[in-house]
Amino acid sequence: MAFEPFMQIFRGLQGKRSNVALGDIQNAQQLAFLRNLQKEVNQEDSLSIPLEKLNVVVFDIETTGFSPEKGDGIISIGATKMCGAKIQEEEVFYSLVHYGKEIPQEIVQLTGITDEQVKEAAPLSEVLINFLQFKESSTLVAHHATHERNFMQHASSKLFRTPFKHRIVDTSFLFKVIEPKIDLIKLEDLCAHNNIPIVGRHHALSDAKMTAKLWSIYLEKAEQIGCENLHDVYNRFSRI
Repeated sequence: MAFEPFMQIFRGLQGKRSNVALGDIQNAQQLAFLRNLQKEVNQEDSLSIPLEKLNVVVFDIETTGFSPEKGDGIISIGATKMCGAKIQEEEVFYSLVHYGKEIPQEIVQLTGITDEQVKEAAPLSEVLINFLQFKESSTLVAHHATHERNFMQHASSKLFRTPFKHRIVDTSFLFKVIEPKIDLIKLEDLCAHNNIPIVGRHHALSDAKMTAKLWSIYLEKAEQIGCENLHDVYNRFSRI
């Protein structure tokens, strides 16, 4: 089924910016399309692909808090593609996400995202479909990925009634393998440590681009110490 006609039908089902659950989708072909987007990536293959050939999508989300189960939500997603250590500058994704409640003032100040900006944005269900289309078969990468993983799992379960099965590689695995004594956690601190300019902090796409630069630096260093694939990275990490 062509993607754009599907999205036209999907938007029609959305009503007034309400999130669509699977029970609202009557057409079996549409349902199959959604589930196909969420199909499990062959994790064994992603672990064994040579690092210089590994396709990844480095992404970041901005949220209204830290607890999706308590009602906090995603308000933007940004991402950039990479092949090995090479950042594909033109292959980027960014979207605001409709949020049906008032954004806490501290989040507005932190991210610059206002209620007015997200008022007419696409609902999360649509943004996630677009994001998975952008991702294709690439492996996901995020900076200290627990936050992204929790929100993605919650959204997938709530909106599509299916687990989020896509692997998300945590950048900290690479940092710890290369610099096991490093005691830096924040993205801006690691960027400063590696002489990466800090631009647009807490903007999802800007953060994704800075994370991609970190991934590029540490991926090359991992190759220099003999890591050929993610299997090798995880094995070294387990011995730290």
